[in-house]
Amino acid sequence: MTNDRPHVETALRAQRVETPSWAFGNSGTRFAVFAQPGVPRNPFEKLEDAAEVHRHTGIAPSVALHIPWDDVDDFDALREHADELGLRLGAINPNLFQEPEYKLGSLCNPDAAVRARAVAHILHCVDVARRVGSGAVSLWLADGTNYPGQDSFRARRDRLVEALREVYASLDGDVELLVEYKFYEPAFYATDLADWGSALLLCQELGERARVLVDLGHHAHGVNIEQIVSLLFGAGRLGGFHFNDRKYGDDDLIVGSIDPFQLFLVYAELVALDAPAAGVRFTIDQSHNVEPKVEAMIQSVLNLQEAYAKALLVDRVALEAAQLHGDVLAAHRVLLDAFQTDVRPLCAKVRADLGASSDPIGAFRASGYAERVAEARAEGTAAAWI
Repeated sequence: MTNDRPHVETALRAQRVETPSWAFGNSGTRFAVFAQPGVPRNPFEKLEDAAEVHRHTGIAPSVALHIPWDDVDDFDALREHADELGLRLGAINPNLFQEPEYKLGSLCNPDAAVRARAVAHILHCVDVARRVGSGAVSLWLADGTNYPGQDSFRARRDRLVEALREVYASLDGDVELLVEYKFYEPAFYATDLADWGSALLLCQELGERARVLVDLGHHAHGVNIEQIVSLLFGAGRLGGFHFNDRKYGDDDLIVGSIDPFQLFLVYAELVALDAPAAGVRFTIDQSHNVEPKVEAMIQSVLNLQEAYAKALLVDRVALEAAQLHGDVLAAHRVLLDAFQTDVRPLCAKVRADLGASSDPIGAFRASGYAERVAEARAEGTAAAWI
């Protein structure tokens, strides 16, 4: 394990995690949305919850938006509200999966009018990104087919490239297009962006500012996600992450709640690549339905902080020596040594250095914030992901 603790602490103080606005609203399953007390009623209140997460963790200063869920009449006012809360607005996420017209797809739909509507929506999101000072438009498509013969694979790909070339041409020079993939659901026969390879090929066709976004829940069981991370980084196309965890599919559970070792291995690869310094975006994508929203988000941020701390503690000299000598178990033990280290005191110190809470969960529960917002937001319609 490395003894360079000053370097580790410096890196941890510089860590930044983006929280998702949609995680603070009510969510559910395919069958129902389950309401909770105190859920925000609008994007302004979502930012207030995100600010509470940042206040206790010190490393979550930006919030991703989802349009139209977070559409407002005055984005300048929303940006000002974020500034007042010590936040900034992050990646803008278009919604291309809820309108009835998108039943057979959005950008890949055989109907040119539907494709035009989808492109117009993304262009609106590009304008939102411009107005709020965001550096990215983050795109996930539900497009695909459910039956053999339903549509032409080649035609769908051509439609997708044509549509996104129009979007890409509209981007300002400092805005990236992040392309997310998902190997199934809701398209169970063929998904138009099913894996990292199809996303990478698309990004290469579009241009240098199109990069791939990796969601930890969007892989088949047994897939080596850290290897995908290395390959995309080597190609110069690793754009960012949606961090969550899963047991079966895209469960969107609290980050690191099911497989913390997997999360550590991803971060170990990121540290080896020096990805945090290369502009890779780190966003949480979590929207399960049984846990209290703000506290769950704090827990996810803490789990990311601890995974990063452990990855920073890996003895890279010893690891490389074991690898070069073919000493399989010695190399594996170097990773285990870092993973099994209790980094909670180290992370608590870093948070205290940042003016945040040494015990974020305890401090949040003691603050009475959840009770106050439950009372203040009792009237009106709570935000939800449908």
